[in-house]
Amino acid sequence: MTPPPQLGRLGDVAVDRRSFLGMLAAGAAVVGVPSLLSACSPGTPTGTATGAAATGDVIPKYIPVTYAEPDYPSVDGSVPGYETIPAELVQSVSKAPGTGVVFTAMTPLWGTIPPTKGNQYYEAVNGLLGSEINFQITDGNVYGDKLATVLASPKDVPDWVCVPTWNLPPRFGSEIVGNVFQDLTPYLAGDLVEEYPNLANIPSDAWKFCVFNGRLYGLPFPGETITDAIFYRKDVLDGLGITPDVKNGQDLLDLAKELTGGNVWGAEDLWNTAAIIHSVVPKWKLEGDKLVHRVETEEYRAALEWNTALFASGAVHPDAVAGQTGDAKMRFQGGQSLICNDGVGGWHEAMRDNLAANPSYWQQPFAPFAADGGTPVLWKGNPANIFSFLKKTDDEAKIKELLGLANVLAAPFGTTEFDTITNGVEGVHYTRGSDGLPVPTELAATELQPTYIFLVDPPLAESHVQYPGYVKAASEWKATASGYATDPLFYAQQIVEPAQYASIAQPFVDLEKDISRGRKSMDDLDAAIETWRASGGEELRAFYQDILDNQS
Repeated sequence: MTPPPQLGRLGDVAVDRRSFLGMLAAGAAVVGVPSLLSACSPGTPTGTATGAAATGDVIPKYIPVTYAEPDYPSVDGSVPGYETIPAELVQSVSKAPGTGVVFTAMTPLWGTIPPTKGNQYYEAVNGLLGSEINFQITDGNVYGDKLATVLASPKDVPDWVCVPTWNLPPRFGSEIVGNVFQDLTPYLAGDLVEEYPNLANIPSDAWKFCVFNGRLYGLPFPGETITDAIFYRKDVLDGLGITPDVKNGQDLLDLAKELTGGNVWGAEDLWNTAAIIHSVVPKWKLEGDKLVHRVETEEYRAALEWNTALFASGAVHPDAVAGQTGDAKMRFQGGQSLICNDGVGGWHEAMRDNLAANPSYWQQPFAPFAADGGTPVLWKGNPANIFSFLKKTDDEAKIKELLGLANVLAAPFGTTEFDTITNGVEGVHYTRGSDGLPVPTELAATELQPTYIFLVDPPLAESHVQYPGYVKAASEWKATASGYATDPLFYAQQIVEPAQYASIAQPFVDLEKDISRGRKSMDDLDAAIETWRASGGEELRAFYQDILDNQS
C-alpha cells in the first residue's frame, strides 16, 4: 500500500510541505477499512500488541511550547491557525547540537529525488544541526520492498530509518524492532524529555503510537485529530442561491437529489460519509462486556442502507456508480459533482490546484452532524502514520546526539528551524513576494524535497495564508469537529494481528460497493458476517479480548 504519489513542497508557498497531499488522510482510510488495516500490516504468526497500561510509564511528558501566538488557538486538540507568517522568528535551539559527524538516514519520497551533493538546502539544514545527515532516498511507491530488504540485514541498517505504518513488515513488533532499533525509553520517558524541548512539545498520543512491546522506540510524525470531512462546492451552491442546512442524513440525501440535473450530479460515492455520520467504529467496540467488530454493528448496517438509498436516488455521478472512484476529486473540482468525501488536507490542496484558473473556487466541509440528527461522534484517526527509528547501538553519546538533531527537526511553526526546513534559504530557494510570502525559485523544485520531515516532525500548524479566508474557515471547522472527537477502542496502540486473519475482512470491501449499488442485499451482508466469524473472526475477537483483559 502506498500513499498518493505527490507530496507538498515549497511550491505551495512555503508551509505546505507538511500536508503530503492527504497522506495522513490516506492513513485514516486504512484505519477505517478493516481489511486494509490488516493488509498494510501483514502481522505475525501469533500477533503482538502494546498495552495501554504500559505506555504511560514510557512516553515523554507533554510540555507544550509556543513560539508564535496563533490567531486561532487549538481547541480540544485541533490544529492552531495562523493568518500571517511571523515577521520575527525564534531560534528554538541556540547552539547546533551536532559534533560534525555524518549520519545515514533512509527515507521515502513521492517525487523527484534531489541531489545529495552540492545541495544548498541540505547544507543550510545541516548547518542548523551541526552534523550531516546523508540521505538514502527511495521512491515511496517501492519503499516497503526496500525497507524489508534492509531490515533483513541488520548490519546494513542506516543510523536513522523512516517507517510508514503501511510499510511495517511482518514480525516488526515481535522480532525486528527490539533487535534492530534503539530503545529510547531511557532517554525520553517522562521528565527525561525535558532535555529536548521541541520533542516534549509533541502531544502524548503521537508518542503512544511509537511504543512497541511496552517500550518507546519511535519518533513520530504527528497527524490530524479528525482526518476526514464531507465537502460541498460552496461557490457553485452560492451561485444557485442554495444555502445548505444539513442537520441529519436525510437532509444530505435531499440536498444531493436537489443538486442533480443536466450534466451535474449531487454526489460522488459517499461511503466514507455514511460511515462518519453513522459513527461506524474503525474496528471494534464494546457492547456491554462483549467485543463487537465494526461489520457486526447496527451503525455499519445503517451506513450501508443510507449509502444504498443515495445510489438509488440517482444523485451519484455515473462514473462513481461504475466504480471509477479514483477520479472523484477531479469530477468534484470540475463541478461535475457537488458533494465529495476527502481528507482534511485535500481542502487547501484543492485551493492550490484551482484558484489560478477559477478565482472564485471554494469548497467547504459540512459542519459535523449525525445521521439521526443527534450529537455526532467523530472517531480519531491514527495519531501518527509515519515514524522513524534509530539503529541500535551501545554508543550512548551517538544516541544523544541523534536525539539532539531530532530536537532541531521538531522545531515548530514560528522558529527559524521550521522556516529553513520548510523554505530553504532566502535568495536561493525563495524570494519574498509583494505580500511578504515566500515565492519558490526554480532551484527549489530541484533541491528542496521533503526529507528531514520523515525523521520527525512538530505538531501541525494551519498556516496556508496564501489562500484568502482558508485559515479562518479551516481552523474554525477543525475546532468544532475536535469537540466531537472520540477515542476508538485500542486507540494509539500498536497492534499487529496474527497473519492468518489478514484477509478475512477483505470480502466486505467489495460487498460495501455491491450493496450500495443494489447488486447485493443485506441478506448477503448477514451471510458474509457468518463466514467472517467461521473463518477466524471469533478467534480474532478472542485475540483482542486478551489484549483488553491484560490492560484491566
